[in-house]
Amino acid sequence: MASSTHQFMRPGIQHAALLQLRTLFAFLLISSALVAANEAKIANEADSRQQCSGMYSRRDWGGSIDPYIKVDLSKPSTATSTESSVVSLVIFEWTDVDYIGLNTGQADGGKVYVCDKAAIDSKYCSEDNYGQFLLQGSTNGSIASVFTKALTLNGDESQSVTYDVRRTGFYCVGSYALAADEGYAGTVNFQNAFGKLPASQIAKLPFYGGLAIAYAVVLAFWMFLYVQYRSDILAVQNYITACAAFLAIEMVIVWGYYDVVNTKGHTVFSRFYMVFVAILNAFRNAFTFFLLLIVCMGYGVVKPSLGSTMTKCRILAGLHFVFGVVYAIASFLVTPDSAGPLILLVILPLAATMTAFYLWILSSLTSTIRDLTERKQNVKALMYRRLWRLLFASILIIFGFFFVNSLIFADRNSPDFIPSHWRSRWFVLDGWLNVVYFFDFLVIAFLWRPTRDNRRFAMSDELAQDDGDGFEIASLAGSLDEEEGIGAGRQYDPVSRRANPYDAQGDADSLAGSLHAGPTPYAEDGREGSAGQVEIVEGKGTGNGKGKEVQKESEEAERETMFEAPDDQYDRWSEDDDLDEDIGEATLAPKKKEPGKDD
Repeated sequence: MASSTHQFMRPGIQHAALLQLRTLFAFLLISSALVAANEAKIANEADSRQQCSGMYSRRDWGGSIDPYIKVDLSKPSTATSTESSVVSLVIFEWTDVDYIGLNTGQADGGKVYVCDKAAIDSKYCSEDNYGQFLLQGSTNGSIASVFTKALTLNGDESQSVTYDVRRTGFYCVGSYALAADEGYAGTVNFQNAFGKLPASQIAKLPFYGGLAIAYAVVLAFWMFLYVQYRSDILAVQNYITACAAFLAIEMVIVWGYYDVVNTKGHTVFSRFYMVFVAILNAFRNAFTFFLLLIVCMGYGVVKPSLGSTMTKCRILAGLHFVFGVVYAIASFLVTPDSAGPLILLVILPLAATMTAFYLWILSSLTSTIRDLTERKQNVKALMYRRLWRLLFASILIIFGFFFVNSLIFADRNSPDFIPSHWRSRWFVLDGWLNVVYFFDFLVIAFLWRPTRDNRRFAMSDELAQDDGDGFEIASLAGSLDEEEGIGAGRQYDPVSRRANPYDAQGDADSLAGSLHAGPTPYAEDGREGSAGQVEIVEGKGTGNGKGKEVQKESEEAERETMFEAPDDQYDRWSEDDDLDEDIGEATLAPKKKEPGKDD
C-alpha cells in the first residue's frame, strides 16, 4: 500500500534533523489515510515527494510476472518555464535508508544528500554525479540495492525509470528538485507479481476466501439439521438460518471485490463494488444486533412471541442500518483531513443506535436469566448463561487485543514501525474482528441448532420441587401417548403436590397424582399453550409394560433436545433403575383387592 512520506533532505541538513524527519515520516504513515492503490502520485509538494509501499518477491507470493517499480515524471501542464529542469530520484528498500547521504566528517555529524553545485564545490561528489543522491559506502551487503538517477525534464516529454524488485520488503521512491521553484509531477506504480492489489492487502484475498468456505460449511451443517427437523423448527432458528446464508454470501462478495481489484485495478466498477460491500457490511451489523437482541429476549425458547417489542427491535435495526450506510458513504466522500464538525451528524446517530443495542441486549439477557432462575428453569437458564459467558469472553478478547495493540503502537514514532508491520497491519485493523465474529456466530448457532423435538421441549416447563431435591419436566408426552393409544389420565394441581412424589411409601394414587399435565410455560402470562398432557395409564401388567416404554421414550426425547444439559442434570431427571421400577409398578399396576373387603 503506497503512502506519502516526508520531504527529502536538502544539502547540508544536520543528522539530528534527519532523525526528526524519519520520526515524522513514521507518524505520517500511521496517522494519515494511506493510498489504497498500486499507483501513487508523486510531485514537488511537501507530502508527495516520497511514496512507499510494501512489495512481495515473486518467489515469496507467486505470480505471472516479475515485480517492479515504475516511475514516470514530467513537467506539470501549468509550468511556465520552457527550460529543462533536473529532478533527483532515488529508489530504495527501507532497511537501506541509512546508506543515503554522505557524512561530511564534521563534528556536528551533518550529511549531504544530493550532489548539487555546492556539494561539487565541497568535493563531496563530481560533475558526473550531478543531480544524484549521494550514497554512504557500498550497498552490496544490504537487503536491496539503492538506485539513484538524475532525470532531466524538457517540455512535455516524460522520463521513465523501472526498478526490479527481487526481495520482499518495504520500498520507497524519493524525489527532489534541484531548483526549489521548479515543478514536476508523475506516478509511481508498485507492480507486484500477483496482480494490481497492494501487497499490504493481498493477504485479504485468501483470508476472505477461507471465511467464505468456513461460513459455507457452517451453513451446510445447519441446513442439514434444519431440513432433518423441519417440522420442529423454532421461529428464532429461521432468523439464524437467514443470518447464516447471508454471511456465507457476503464473504463470497467481499472476496470477489478483492479479486476484481487484483485483476482489474481500481476502476469505476470496483468503486461501485466497494460501496455495495459497505452497504452489505452495514446490513450485517444491523442484522447481527437484531438477532442477538431477540435471542437474549428469549424469543422462541422462553417466549413464543415478543408482540409489539418485536416491532421496536426491527425499527432500531432499520435505523442502525440506515445510519451505517450513511457513515460508509461519508467515509468514501470525506477524507479525515477535510472532515469538520458536521461529520458528527454522521457519527453520533450511528453511535446512538449502537449504544441502544448494547444496553438493550445486556438488560434483556440479564432479565431472561433472572426470570428463568426464579422459575427454576435450570436447563434453559444454563443455556442463556453460556450465551452470557460467550459475550463476556468476546468483550475480554476485544479489550485484550486492544491493550496488546496499544503496547505495540506505543512504538509508532519509531521510523521502522510501519516498515516492520506493513504485512500484518490489515489483520490488526480488520482481520481479527472477523475471526471473533465467526466464532461467536458458530457458538450461538451450535447452542440454538435444530434438534429432534426442540419445539416441544422449548414450550415445556421444569417443575421445581418444594424441597429442592429435584424437579419434574412438564414435557409434551401427550403426543407420544396418543401414538401408543393410551388413555388419558387425571390432571394434577401443582399447589397440592406432595413434597416428594417419588416417595416409595406413597400409595399409587398419590404417586400418580405427582405425574401431571401442567400448564405451558406461558400460563403465567395469561396465554394458552398448545402443549399436550402427560397421561397416566392404568392397565394390566407390571412396570415392564407399555407405560414404562412410554416413560423411557419421553425421557430419551427430552435428552436429545436443543437444551442439552450436563450429565448431572440427567441424573436429576431420572431416579435409579430400582426406583423407576417401583414407580412404574405403582403407577401402572391396578390395586389388588384385599381379602374380606368389598369394592
